[in-house]
Amino acid sequence: MSKAFIIGGAGRMGQTLMRCLIDGHVDRLSLGGAVDLASIPSQGSDLGTLAGRAEIGIPLTSDLPAAAAEGDVFIEFSFHAGIVQRLSVLADAGKAVVVGTTGLTEDEWAGLKALSARMPLLYAPNMSLGLNLLASLVEDAATRLRDQGYDIEVTEAHHRRKLDAPSGTALFLGEAAARGSGWELKDVQKDGRTGIAKGERPEQEIGFHAIRGGDIVGDHTVMFATDGELLELSHRATSRDTFAIGALRAADWVKDKAPGLYCMKDVLGLS
Repeated sequence: MSKAFIIGGAGRMGQTLMRCLIDGHVDRLSLGGAVDLASIPSQGSDLGTLAGRAEIGIPLTSDLPAAAAEGDVFIEFSFHAGIVQRLSVLADAGKAVVVGTTGLTEDEWAGLKALSARMPLLYAPNMSLGLNLLASLVEDAATRLRDQGYDIEVTEAHHRRKLDAPSGTALFLGEAAARGSGWELKDVQKDGRTGIAKGERPEQEIGFHAIRGGDIVGDHTVMFATDGELLELSHRATSRDTFAIGALRAADWVKDKAPGLYCMKDVLGLS
């Protein structure tokens, strides 16, 4: 059985990943350990206790190089700052990694692409099977509706603690819509609206709107609107376990792969 290590173990997603590993949701993976470089008060805490289960005798650590020597596959769900440096340690150790961290800057994304030449690296802003299927549907819809006068808007809602907006998943869906429309997302992205516009909404635009509140796990909708009709493609996550189990499946899939950059479409056979 392969040992999976969690980076960002003290976070909400890290705790969910550890609980799902302890509960045996993926047969070929066990919880080998967890690292958290930011949550100083939690250092030394038993991982079982952090995950809401009985003690398992493995403490949370901040020693990433030591963890890199022990683990078989790593799952990164911590804050994006410093991610290239963290993953460089794993690349030097020849380890595979699944990255679910969102809010990456252009430089950080370029760094991950460079590291994938040295290690198997699977990146996905959302690990849900349903959400990744939705992205395929969005791209197909945008392709079929291209140049037919449909406006595209993306709305997303998350819990009050989420820091980045638009969410990585919303941008993932926006990229799918842009590809289908024959656009570059960076050229057509519009984040929210306020005040009085100088003119009517341009055709080549994808709007993003973020809601933050309560304990919402994750709601995403892509809207195609034109005169006389509205098409909405939506996904609602009701449990964080959905993302955790998807990430564990991805880790089990990528752990024996050659160096390269992979995505959930590869895991799920949607490519």
